[in-house]
Amino acid sequence: MDGGCCGPGYASPAEAIKAPREKLLYTIAIYTGTGIQKPDYLATVDADPDSPTYSEVIHRLEMPGIGDELHHMGWNACSSCHDDGSMSRKYLLVPGVRSNNIHVVDTATDPRAPRLHKVIDGAEIKAKTNLSGPHTVHCLGSEIIISFLGDAKGEAPGGYLHLNKEFEIVGRWEASMGDIPFSYDFWYQPRHNVMVSSEWAAPNTFMPGFDLEEVGYLKYGRRLHFWDFEKRAPIETMYLGEDGLIPLEVKFLHDPDSTHGFCGAALSTNVIHFWKSEAGKWEWEKIIDVANEPHPEWPIPVPGVMSAILVSMDDKYLYLNNWLHGDMRQYDITDPHNPKLTGQVWMGGLLGKAPEVNGVKVAGGPQMFQLSLDGKRLYVTTSLFSTWDNQFYPEIRTQGGVMVMIDCDVENGGMKINPDFIVDFGKEPNGPSRCHETRYPGGDCTSDIWL
Repeated sequence: MDGGCCGPGYASPAEAIKAPREKLLYTIAIYTGTGIQKPDYLATVDADPDSPTYSEVIHRLEMPGIGDELHHMGWNACSSCHDDGSMSRKYLLVPGVRSNNIHVVDTATDPRAPRLHKVIDGAEIKAKTNLSGPHTVHCLGSEIIISFLGDAKGEAPGGYLHLNKEFEIVGRWEASMGDIPFSYDFWYQPRHNVMVSSEWAAPNTFMPGFDLEEVGYLKYGRRLHFWDFEKRAPIETMYLGEDGLIPLEVKFLHDPDSTHGFCGAALSTNVIHFWKSEAGKWEWEKIIDVANEPHPEWPIPVPGVMSAILVSMDDKYLYLNNWLHGDMRQYDITDPHNPKLTGQVWMGGLLGKAPEVNGVKVAGGPQMFQLSLDGKRLYVTTSLFSTWDNQFYPEIRTQGGVMVMIDCDVENGGMKINPDFIVDFGKEPNGPSRCHETRYPGGDCTSDIWL
């Protein structure tokens, strides 16, 4: 059990902030798209500064097959089943977005050396639910929902897979997809009976690589969708237009009573703020706009490509990345309508501001990141998606990915790269691999939902 009552998680966001410091990180490492014929793996990184193996990969759990493209992952249980003593945050679900296989990993028996518990076969998922391209994993009390980006043939809009706590396929979670054209990320606030979902593109569109013309052909998303959570059906769509090109990650504030949330639109490099008005109507506004930057080798100014956002557990700060520019930013969102830029650091990117960090050449730019529960440490990795990596950062094939730790000032705002921590995935035993999403055994700032 990881704190508080009788089940997993924490009684409240305030309790989560008081949790012990993370000592281990689980990070996806991929060989898919590198030319190295080895399985993708789950890397365990030692994050205990008092340990002799601090800032090193101490274990690698290889997947059974080659070419999964491990991407995003999630826990079997979170604070939504904090009152259920029969549940524990024991299993990490690690889907392969290309293979469709969902790897259920036991992290509790030996947290330093996770082991494979079960594989939910991708072919079985396709046959039973007509879904492919698994993405976001959220626990729903003792059950699990996973967003899928396509149907069995790789065409949009996909849908949602429902698993029970034994990791058996229940079927599709949603009662209807309505008029939703694309799927991607989702988050829910049970006290308001709402789920919000965002849009990327069909797997057949994004998997081969990025083609700007396909945005013009409307093959990429530009909408947010609001669902009646209990009825499992979409009830309202926000069309974001040019301000919301490719709206990827979507997050509500952690406060379960709040309706405020944020979405990062990757291509337009904007943050969209949404909330429910006093009149009970969903509203939205653009609150952060990152300008494109000129580049001598590009025919057009380079967009930031804001592929991820994250909100600190105390709901004070929003973090975002600009994958192509190469910077991470921290904004004070105490007033969600008027964010204030309070911190910025550079690592990699195409603008040449920080080609090296702590003596390691950075291939790629800041991409996925995970924040400690107390908000003081931000772990950042550099790979987005294998074909997109190869397109925009071809050197990542030979250099591999990097994990950096950023120290965050939670009192006054501010960020700086920690000089004592760097994980160079270019030096892995089987050759350079790339690192993507990160989770901690005790939960993190993108896992827990409160009922």
